[in-house]
Amino acid sequence: MPLPPGLLPGRRADSHKGDYGHTLVVGGSTGLSGAAALCSLGALRAGAGLVTLAMPESLRDIMAAKLTEVMTQPLPETKQGSISTQALPELISGIDARDAVAIGPGLSQQPQTQQLVRQLVPRIAKPCVLDADALNALVGHTQVLPRGRPSVITPHPGEMGRLIGLSAADVQRDRERIAREFAVRFGIVVALKGHRTIVANVDGELYVNDTGNPGMATGGMGDVLAGMIAALLGQHLAPFDAARLGVYLHGLAGDLAAERLGTVGLIASDLLATIPVAARQYQQPH
Repeated sequence: MPLPPGLLPGRRADSHKGDYGHTLVVGGSTGLSGAAALCSLGALRAGAGLVTLAMPESLRDIMAAKLTEVMTQPLPETKQGSISTQALPELISGIDARDAVAIGPGLSQQPQTQQLVRQLVPRIAKPCVLDADALNALVGHTQVLPRGRPSVITPHPGEMGRLIGLSAADVQRDRERIAREFAVRFGIVVALKGHRTIVANVDGELYVNDTGNPGMATGGMGDVLAGMIAALLGQHLAPFDAARLGVYLHGLAGDLAAERLGTVGLIASDLLATIPVAARQYQQPH
């Protein structure tokens, strides 16, 4: 089914940053800081009024320098430079104080950080996006998924396969059925990424996206998308609407960037400047 108009909220002349949600991004680790940065910037470009990045303490200075418009929340870390389980109370209170959260970009697969994810996810009441290493941490632990709460998961075929015990090739052969069955079974919206990304709602409704191009097959694109969807959740869109609008705008931003740059050598940060243009085109179709 096509994307309906009017999903992106309009902006009143007297509005302020508090009207557009405070998004918390939980991510980053030594060697994977770029993913958390891209997610945070994706959230800002999708209209979040405020964004805070919660990351390992050792990344404080580099993130503060890199992300001028993003606030930072340094957290206790493991010896390997990932967020430790000691951060759990601070993260719970941080999430409670925000409007939406994205968890996963650049978190790493360090065992203690994976344990933190499994402890944190069942405690999340706010709208959330689970991506990347947050999903890897839940392999074999899908019972902790936030069933029935306003949530979205954004797996690529390999991550989807690991969650359900199949190969990426198996997932690719039956994308619509797998996305729909997982969404219905776990009560969580699924955005199964790839060519013609599929968004499955908890009632089995499907949206198949038609924006995007092969130039987007490069690292960091999914991190930008996770931030965009979280920002839309923070602007009070329902999870299915936030996911399908986020996927559509993300692909359209990629198409706009490719028109200017071509598809070879397109990188995730190229989308950041074209996300607002994509949003304007969606709001004012010609």
